[in-house]
Amino acid sequence: MISIAFFNNKGGVGKTSLVYHLARMYGELGYRVLAADLDPQSNLSIMALNEERLEELWPDDEHPETIFGAVQPLFGGTGDIRDAHIEPITERVALLVGDLALARLEDDLSTEWPRCLEGRERAFRVTSAFWRLIEKAASSYEAEVCLIDVGPNLGAINRAALIAASHVVVPVAPDLFSLQGLKNLGPVLRQWRETWRQSYAKSPLKGVALPQGEMTPIGYVLMQHAERLGRPTKAYERWHARIPGVYRESVLGEGRSVSPGSTSPGGDQITRIKHYRSLMPLAMDARKPMFLLKPADGAIGAHQTYVQQCYGDFRTLAEAVARRTRLHWSGQP
Repeated sequence: MISIAFFNNKGGVGKTSLVYHLARMYGELGYRVLAADLDPQSNLSIMALNEERLEELWPDDEHPETIFGAVQPLFGGTGDIRDAHIEPITERVALLVGDLALARLEDDLSTEWPRCLEGRERAFRVTSAFWRLIEKAASSYEAEVCLIDVGPNLGAINRAALIAASHVVVPVAPDLFSLQGLKNLGPVLRQWRETWRQSYAKSPLKGVALPQGEMTPIGYVLMQHAERLGRPTKAYERWHARIPGVYRESVLGEGRSVSPGSTSPGGDQITRIKHYRSLMPLAMDARKPMFLLKPADGAIGAHQTYVQQCYGDFRTLAEAVARRTRLHWSGQP
């Protein structure tokens, strides 16, 4: 099972929308997909489910059918993780439901992280909780790919979520803030990977599988770019041109030298996704991805052209990510 985290510590780049639409596209292409909402803001769950269902999943007392409910016995000191509730979205796409209460786990995850280097059993159980939860749910659901949504920060919850990922995709926007996000993200990601490598060898757990913590960056997706005649508008062009070098230096830890044409899809840039501003409100109302909108959903006239373009964009992204992660192609058209 391939697990892919979508991570940028700069918010507002369209990360959650990317995860949701890519999950639905993989479902359309014949894959069984598990999406895990590990962002305490729970935006992925809000996008995927209607308010009536969310109210059932988030009652006033305990939340046994969310990710928080599944890990609560471990963090509460009364046991280990429970089996996670798997919420169906479509026939081939399911969700591990997020929870605002996940924010309560930050301190415990932060405290236990350095204790892994001391070889403490509880530290490994806590740090690996998300991974073990996802692995068990993915096995039960027979998922071929798991997409992990995380919040826009470098905190302990995200560190535990990233350790659960075999691969990492970085959504970026062509602006100064995304460049700064890359500069912060890259060194921290490499540090987390190295610290976990050292800790892994000291695990006292016998018969308990632990994540490898590969967190392999497979590239970035350029989000919400403005174009005119297929080229970025002048306002974004200078930031767009700097992303490949900053990504290579900060995320990959290599020199900034990039080849001509590196701002086009290929190389470290996986692809570009346009900002389909007129489609997103329709998609939110219809509780479906933008590329599946129909005239009955309000996507009439020129909107249908955008729907088709959107489908092409996300299919291209799905195929590119599958190649980079060696995700087995399902053979569906």
